[in-house]
Amino acid sequence: MSAETVSAAAVQEALRATGVKLPPEVLEPYVQGYFADRQRYLDIIALHPPPLYVLQTRILEQRCRQFREAFRKVLPEAAFYFAVKSNNYPEVSRIVLENGFGLDVSSGSELQMALYLQARDIIFSGPGKTGEELRQAALNADRTMVLMDSFHELDRLQDAASSVGRQVRAGIRVAIDPTGLWRKFGISLDDLPAFRQKALSCDCIDLQGIQFHSSWNLGPERQVGFIEKLGRALSAMPADFLHNLRFIDIGGGYWPSQGEWMQAAGTPAGMVRRAMDAPVNSAFAHYWNPAQPLEVFAERLAAAIKSHIFPVTDCRICLEPGRWICNDSMQLLLSVVDIKAADLAITDAGTNAVGWERFEVDYFPVLNLSRPGMLETPCTLFGSLCTPHDVWGYSYWGTGLAEGDILLIPMQGAYTYSLRQDFIKPLPRVVTV
Repeated sequence: MSAETVSAAAVQEALRATGVKLPPEVLEPYVQGYFADRQRYLDIIALHPPPLYVLQTRILEQRCRQFREAFRKVLPEAAFYFAVKSNNYPEVSRIVLENGFGLDVSSGSELQMALYLQARDIIFSGPGKTGEELRQAALNADRTMVLMDSFHELDRLQDAASSVGRQVRAGIRVAIDPTGLWRKFGISLDDLPAFRQKALSCDCIDLQGIQFHSSWNLGPERQVGFIEKLGRALSAMPADFLHNLRFIDIGGGYWPSQGEWMQAAGTPAGMVRRAMDAPVNSAFAHYWNPAQPLEVFAERLAAAIKSHIFPVTDCRICLEPGRWICNDSMQLLLSVVDIKAADLAITDAGTNAVGWERFEVDYFPVLNLSRPGMLETPCTLFGSLCTPHDVWGYSYWGTGLAEGDILLIPMQGAYTYSLRQDFIKPLPRVVTV
């Protein structure tokens, strides 16, 4: 079969992969719940004009408690670290610290914020750490565990620690998929024995653990599979290494329980149609990738750890949730500034507030708090940036739309505030309630 034939067949298959429609019984309770709290948001707007990010402390604290309790039931000694990159607003980190989490930072600026907040338990992960970042970690070795990403980073951390006369607690990231773009992260499991041997020659490095991470986990299957693979690799490691192993960090990437909500453009068929410059989105075409409940993650991951890790080494298990913790805790409030047609409106904020053209592919309901109602109406809702890709959605929930109406876009706490960018229009302020 020729490459052209294979390509055409693949395109036809993708065009048939329209995805699972988002069920009303999943979507509507979320819409109803936010409408039930509409007066709370309108009271905020009365004091703080839009556009606004609204950080809701109660929701953030509740998610911290739910996550901790789900895993502590099955892994009583587990430790939890909030992935700061998912929402780097300092108040978010302060609240999760108060709720028994450490912080997982991925840059020098995040490390400085964590130190400023007086975090006592910090893990510093991520590739390409600079010499100055490693030096700052070494200067704060009593509070910071460095998760190394490569053999070369081991050398540079040794140099940084030696230059300030400190010994640094460290771990090594192993790659869950050492192919394609994910080659960027960590070392191959096959290289673990050589890395351990090299670390023994570094007098300023105390190698205490191993980390791995997979992203966008709608279920625990990938993590469970890698835990089994890691257990086999560890069983071949020397006894002294296993005896001195203090932790295994199984990362984060846990998807919120509502699952992934998409516009038609986010489905395989929609991606192909976009590439062909064909019409894609319609007002009512919402799609869904379901996510497993957190309790399922906890039970299956704990079972895999008890089967494949604990028989080899009795170490602490660490987790790095980000999206699951903060996703539901921050909402966006906007106002309508221009009704250009019955099916086209402009708001007072642009999608620079979330950093990218997210809402062309992701679906989040837009709720008209000024005219509430369980009716979804077709209308392309644009921001006020000078780009046609500045789209909030293709419909709104409510009984009508007029200039001055207050719109709410819920569940904007993860990978939106952190990705915001100073582009054309001012960024919304944050109000914490």
